[in-house]
Amino acid sequence: MRRQFTVATIPGDGIGPEVVDAAIPAIERAAALCDATLTWERLPYGADHYLVTGETLPDHAFEHLRDDVDATLVGALGDPRVPGNEHARDILLGLRFRLDLYVNYRPCRLLHPDLCPLRAGPGGPRDIDFVIFRENTEGIYLGRGSARHVGTPQEEVIAEEVHTAQRVGRILRAAFGWAEAHGRTTVTMSDKSNAVPAHQLWQRLFDEIGGEYPGIQREHRYVDALAMELVRAPERFQVIVTNNLFGDILSDLGAELVGGLGLAASANLHPGRAGLFEPVHGSAPNLAGKGVANPMATVLSGSLMLEQLGLDEAGAALQRAVRAALDEGVTTTDLGGSASTAEVGRWITDAIA
Repeated sequence: MRRQFTVATIPGDGIGPEVVDAAIPAIERAAALCDATLTWERLPYGADHYLVTGETLPDHAFEHLRDDVDATLVGALGDPRVPGNEHARDILLGLRFRLDLYVNYRPCRLLHPDLCPLRAGPGGPRDIDFVIFRENTEGIYLGRGSARHVGTPQEEVIAEEVHTAQRVGRILRAAFGWAEAHGRTTVTMSDKSNAVPAHQLWQRLFDEIGGEYPGIQREHRYVDALAMELVRAPERFQVIVTNNLFGDILSDLGAELVGGLGLAASANLHPGRAGLFEPVHGSAPNLAGKGVANPMATVLSGSLMLEQLGLDEAGAALQRAVRAALDEGVTTTDLGGSASTAEVGRWITDAIA
């Protein structure tokens, strides 16, 4: 029986519509390999809509994305005409928090050896293939805090960092569970508990929950030490789990190790609920309309989406096609090629089999 899925897309701002338009045909062709059909709903939310209507993400749209679709694919959000980025914050952070998408999943896989900016290791080209599980719903990104004496020499601004046992525990279980299901043998937890007492909660729960997975080795790294080790020997890591702020920073470092943000895909997940999938390169308004934006991160975000929908072979087919494009040098200028956004998208689509 042919499976049918409804996917909402918010192309958004800047290069967002271009990369989404280039990626959709490839995602559709990959889904067809698994006898699946995707019905796309294109939603208008972004800077243009906000500037005309004042709406960011109205309640009826949120409820639709919560109740009526199988996944949401976002192109990019951010526009200099909205200097406070209210629309981007309400859409992206709003969906993450309101849908309780507590797993931010970022794969860091080197698809071509020439893309790594580091020297090759002693054994030859680096084999980088790790994933980062970032807690996505609390930490310092909750926005709690206060300000006093604003605009005076005595100004004081306080940001509260919030960690709860329930939410820390579930992201740790997600990381260990994924490692067990995918044959990984080591999970690395990163914090700064030597300087931030609140992070001792992560230490305790990491040991307690990790004990439930006897086949997986646990290791801990302070975040500054982990950043150094990722530059020195990224191939030794398999699964990294950490808090919201550190995960945000480390995942971009990981992306640069494997080719940059033009290849950086992400998934925001809560098992059993519709996920939110997005490239993380931003809207790059200075590149909009020039046909030079790299669509590969959006294609790879589509791969994560198909995997989450249970179409594993379709997701793998997208990854193979991107790898083939890299091997053939069919890339945009950020990766040293001369192809346009649309040309890269068409080549990847044609390569899917």
